[in-house]
Amino acid sequence: MTEKYYAPMGGHPGQQQLLTDRAMFNPAYAVIPKGTMRDITTSFLPFWENTRLWVIARPLSGFAETFSQYIMEVAPGGGSDRPETDMAAQGVLFVVGGSATLAVNGDTHVLAPGGYAYLPAGADWTLHNKGDETLRFHWVRKAYQRVDGLDAPDVVIANEQDIAPTVMPDTNGAWATTRFVDPGDLRHDMHVTIVTLQPGGVIPFLETHVMEHGLYVLEGKGVYRLNTDWVEVEAGDFMWLRAFCPQACYAGGPGPFRYLLYKDVNRHMPLSL
Repeated sequence: MTEKYYAPMGGHPGQQQLLTDRAMFNPAYAVIPKGTMRDITTSFLPFWENTRLWVIARPLSGFAETFSQYIMEVAPGGGSDRPETDMAAQGVLFVVGGSATLAVNGDTHVLAPGGYAYLPAGADWTLHNKGDETLRFHWVRKAYQRVDGLDAPDVVIANEQDIAPTVMPDTNGAWATTRFVDPGDLRHDMHVTIVTLQPGGVIPFLETHVMEHGLYVLEGKGVYRLNTDWVEVEAGDFMWLRAFCPQACYAGGPGPFRYLLYKDVNRHMPLSL
């Protein structure tokens, strides 16, 4: 089955459009609706050619502090021979449109939609769009937390369409998670997964935990409980949650509700600021 992945296209609304939208930011969470991802909110990066991006998360003191997340848009012929300038940063790439030619540590891979790459800190990699379509992908970055006695993680190249989702217990298939790395592999200090809820599926309790989250809706729509509020979200929206923000959801609409999920895992909590 070919999955569907929403990606922003930019542009600007007409002058006749109402100003009211669903964007919100408070001490517990932020919601960045797809309608905010316009030409005027794009940015650029050093050493990237024919590329623009939307920054949808970055570390903020007193909020979510562990990760950044970009939606990258690379025109045909664009890309970078020096994509990452921070040797401490690990990254996850997830392709939602077009085709990426990724060279890492001497090996070359072509990532189609659904393609995933985990790039360890210090990896030697380049990325180019050698196709005829615009390349769009998510780039999640986190400073790697090394632990004495644990090796660094390996490069991981995968496609979600080749991975059987893990069905959550006692849900009859209504709630499942596609995992790209083994949750028991303690070399990893972050996970990027895809959560799928079938129509009517529910996360049936208010999750409250130390992990920070970025949730980008790839497909469908749902109603999310964030702290004390119920918020409607749809494909293209991003939710950004600080640690311990209560969260749960119902899937709505005629098709699956699917989102790309980031969380930090597998490390001691720092005891000094």
